[in-house]
Amino acid sequence: MSSVSHLQRILFGIAGGLIALDVGWGVLGGFQVDVATYVPLMGLGLALLGAGVFYQTRRPDPKIAAMLMGASFLVLFSAAANLLNNYLLTVAGSRIDAALDRVDRALGFDWYRLMLAVANHPLLNGILFQVYNIALPEIALLLVVFPLAGQVERAYRMCLSVALGALTVIGVWALHPAFGAMSLYHLPPDVTRRLVLSLSCEFGHAQVALLEHGPGFITPNALHGSLIGFPSYHCVLALVVCWSARSLKGLRWPLWFANALVIVSTPIQGGHHLVDVLAAFPVAAVVLFITQSRKKFGKTIALVNEMPRSKPNPVLQILFRANTGQKDGNEPLAIKPKLSGFS
Repeated sequence: MSSVSHLQRILFGIAGGLIALDVGWGVLGGFQVDVATYVPLMGLGLALLGAGVFYQTRRPDPKIAAMLMGASFLVLFSAAANLLNNYLLTVAGSRIDAALDRVDRALGFDWYRLMLAVANHPLLNGILFQVYNIALPEIALLLVVFPLAGQVERAYRMCLSVALGALTVIGVWALHPAFGAMSLYHLPPDVTRRLVLSLSCEFGHAQVALLEHGPGFITPNALHGSLIGFPSYHCVLALVVCWSARSLKGLRWPLWFANALVIVSTPIQGGHHLVDVLAAFPVAAVVLFITQSRKKFGKTIALVNEMPRSKPNPVLQILFRANTGQKDGNEPLAIKPKLSGFS
């Protein structure tokens, strides 16, 4: 099995497992789900998967197949992971935003004062607002660029990094959920009017209500789709993009610069604690280590499989070959002084 086929099995195994878990838990838990939205998303993912299989088997084109199958996985996985994240609201542990805020203050970081300061710099805030949500479009871009550049396997590994990063932060969040510093504070009205934000304090308080009262009607909107505060998944994605793009000379520096801005913007535009951002670095490091380790392991297996099978040495064949035409008799056995060249 090639490394690409192996990665495809892993990716769609993850997606299929999450979908099965969502369906089972959704039915048994009696959750209210926006079926009219999620079913078409799943249908789109399956249609992309079918097209990808077509370009992999019927009309072989690994580049197009990688684009289609990568897009299929991201659609299926994102929808399934979003549902799972909402289900976990009903079993999540105790909220730790207050503890994280204390850690921030111990590090010398005051989110409230930061927001008061940013309100006086509308140009800077506007730039951060524009870049905060570019990680997913960047991943879509790389999903096209990698296959066109002949790096098909890298496209699949990026998708695996995205998935493992999401599963890791969802798992950490489920143990002790956090919604960011925005869920602890209320900004003054005059400051709020001067700030253009992706996520506001009111948004954070609404998410706390979901934890206290349940997810309600689950639909893929901003409220139900941006639950995770610690660790910051935005920053994990930004780091995954930076690592994945390191081999693309034309895009490497622009993407590194853009994602540096994403990381800087996360406490402001995403309402995160500083420690949310810092925690994303070890998460991304572990995820990327796992995906790269699988790459090295896959290369080792492929190398072993490609090694020529050794054939018996001709000398050994002569020594140990049975002679079916041997004469019967009691002839004495003779050991020759030179056997296979050794005396």
